[in-house]
Amino acid sequence: MSEFHHVSVFENEAVDGLAPNPGGIYVDCTLGGAGHSRSILEKTAPDGRLIAIDQDLTAIENAKIRLRAFAGRFVLVHSNFRHLKQIVQEHEATGVDGVLFDLGVSSPQLDEAERGFSYMQDAPLDMRMDRTEAFNAFDLVNQWSEQEIARVIFEYGEERWAKRIAEFIGHARKNGPIETTGQLVEIIKAAIPVGARREGPHPAKRTFQAIRIAVNDELNVFEQAVRDAIEVLKPGGRLSVITFHSLEDRIAKKVLQDAAKGCICPPELPVCQCNHESQVKILTRKPILPGKLELEENPRARSAKLRIAERL
Repeated sequence: MSEFHHVSVFENEAVDGLAPNPGGIYVDCTLGGAGHSRSILEKTAPDGRLIAIDQDLTAIENAKIRLRAFAGRFVLVHSNFRHLKQIVQEHEATGVDGVLFDLGVSSPQLDEAERGFSYMQDAPLDMRMDRTEAFNAFDLVNQWSEQEIARVIFEYGEERWAKRIAEFIGHARKNGPIETTGQLVEIIKAAIPVGARREGPHPAKRTFQAIRIAVNDELNVFEQAVRDAIEVLKPGGRLSVITFHSLEDRIAKKVLQDAAKGCICPPELPVCQCNHESQVKILTRKPILPGKLELEENPRARSAKLRIAERL
């Protein structure tokens, strides 16, 4: 197995945001390269415990090695964090003291060409975070209608040329299936006018992001998982959420704001009748952004945002 090397974004800020304590029980919903998990275990020594979740078996196997010094204090779960409530109930039925999300794709997933996440390397169209799942990017690109592909690229990639890209995909696959990331990149380049390609990020960036999100159903899963994380926290427990693009951050912000609301009665009612109580206190009025040093060490952190909340 090749080394799974990943630089964790906000490693200190996100873990410190959980207010880790010895004896506490914490959940890392996105194990990845195990950087946050290792930090949690270090800061909760000697008896803090960790449940670490990842849908990538490579990450699980790597963590067995990276975390072996903490044997007996952690459990690794190969699953999607959509099952967070069930996983916590199985391991810590009374709740946990902290939950961390670090969204996006780990560096090794981007750097392994065969995973098909990167528009910079030619590889089979895949983009599955969990390679035990059947549905992948090849299926989406070759089987979904042009209308559905355009919707995905526009909504999840915020790509202004979504309809044109989908039309070019539809035309190209009439001559045979689109099988590789390289083929898809060329189709996207052909669809976007030359003038629009001269500025901004790589022309395929938004489309690849959108397809990855759709293949893994990331946004729908994430919204429910944040709500579930609030439910499994003990009073005083903390939630740290790291996002990497506006759609994720919008979801995190909305869920936390909804959970922080008290009375939701119409303003004309003189006395509260809803008995609705706030579930959390938001500790970051604005999201924390990466500092200069972190950006120099890890350019992939440039779009990261961190939000922290505490269970009431």
